[in-house]
Amino acid sequence: MSIIAEKDMSATTDLNDLIARGGTADKKLGVLVGHNLGNNTLLVKVPMHEFFEISEVANERGLSNRADLGGQEIAQRNLDTKHAQKLAVYLIKGLANAVANRYLHQKKDVPEALDLIQRELGKQPYLAMQPITANVRSCGFGGVGIRTEQGEGGLIYVYLSTKDVLWVIDGQHRRFAMQMVFDYLRALTTSYRYPKRPALYATTGETVPTEELRVWLEIFEVARTLCTVMVEVHLGLNVEQERQLFHDLNNLTKKVEASLAFQFDQSNPVNLWIKEELLNTALLKAQIVDSDVTDWHDDKGYIARKDLIAVNAILFLNKTNVSGATPQDVEEKSQVARKFWEAVNEIEGFGEEGAKQKTVVAQPVVLKALAKLAYDLAFGKKTQNEKHLNMLLTGIPGLNFSHDEPMWRYYQLAPEERARWSLFGLTSYLPSEEGGNRDIGAYNRVMRFGSKHNDIVPILGDMIRWKLGLPNRHAESTSEAA
Repeated sequence: MSIIAEKDMSATTDLNDLIARGGTADKKLGVLVGHNLGNNTLLVKVPMHEFFEISEVANERGLSNRADLGGQEIAQRNLDTKHAQKLAVYLIKGLANAVANRYLHQKKDVPEALDLIQRELGKQPYLAMQPITANVRSCGFGGVGIRTEQGEGGLIYVYLSTKDVLWVIDGQHRRFAMQMVFDYLRALTTSYRYPKRPALYATTGETVPTEELRVWLEIFEVARTLCTVMVEVHLGLNVEQERQLFHDLNNLTKKVEASLAFQFDQSNPVNLWIKEELLNTALLKAQIVDSDVTDWHDDKGYIARKDLIAVNAILFLNKTNVSGATPQDVEEKSQVARKFWEAVNEIEGFGEEGAKQKTVVAQPVVLKALAKLAYDLAFGKKTQNEKHLNMLLTGIPGLNFSHDEPMWRYYQLAPEERARWSLFGLTSYLPSEEGGNRDIGAYNRVMRFGSKHNDIVPILGDMIRWKLGLPNRHAESTSEAA
């Protein structure tokens, strides 16, 4: 084996020399040798739990936790624990899927407890974790000094001492997610209670039922024995080279477009609900397109995917995106969401050809305002009120959503014009005109709302509250019931 030099393993009586080498307990790993753009690399398959033990991350936190690694230079960004927790949930989901597949391969029925856990986590067609990129700093460039041994079938064995750490270049959040998963499963299976932290499962703090505990023990077993990680190991890179590789791996990729992500993603429960409930059942009258129609004269009444997702993000989560949605979120709110879209479908002109010129509700910001109202009245901690929710859902089809409705252009009207249109009662529902952005759009035969949706949505919601006789959110006396 010429491209990776063998380490001199001759006998020595010098104890200090032995310690400097890292001891005699070298770890033997079977690898495939690769040439990534002309550079020697090792492709290693290692058990998930073992990878954590032989790897480290060259960020401030990782180096401060290891006194024996003093002097190593930082070559990584700081860890984002929230991102790692999302990956940990994904890993738990994948491990549960692995247990289910094992039952299917053995031609056994999947236990009900496992099916329940999978539904709580959220099922999807396929799960996998991409390879991790690492570097061995303790050898020479290209692998000089690494002890190797020729195996059969093109396999090479590499011996790593305790000093031959795999420094993670790309994958530190996956690595930390593995630690979170093992800590979680260890705590669950020893205390027989669902851990409160990290929150990797919907249930927290409760005793684990016997059947579910059996499943979690199987999941823990699979995590420790069957699940492996693929690691591409670069050899002898210096810190400057590590930083460059980290940059290239994280900045030379193109982000997936929102519309394509929606089409492909079967894991997010809100996306899945949109496909199964709105589109497959034809509950939504408007057809879906990948991008919005900017020329209103060519409008066929379609709604852009990204806008549909954004409206449902507010409806289910009170957020601007569907990230972090859980199956429980969808299950609890699905009935209200269906009633919401049934009401929207009844709005005159919605989903029809030329909808944008017929009704302002064809503009996504108006749908967002309606969705925000529905969420607040159905699920808001201080604003939940079934009576007011029913007033909204039954009142939506009868509201005047035409461009000529005077209240849309309230801020464009002079005081005498507001009086002529009997809009003075609306004044108390709206935020003060002093301070803040009150430019919600402009009227010129048609009302075109602006692009600053976060500023406009609350104001449109106030207008709709006033029109339907719902409580004024600015009035102190009704703030608890609004």
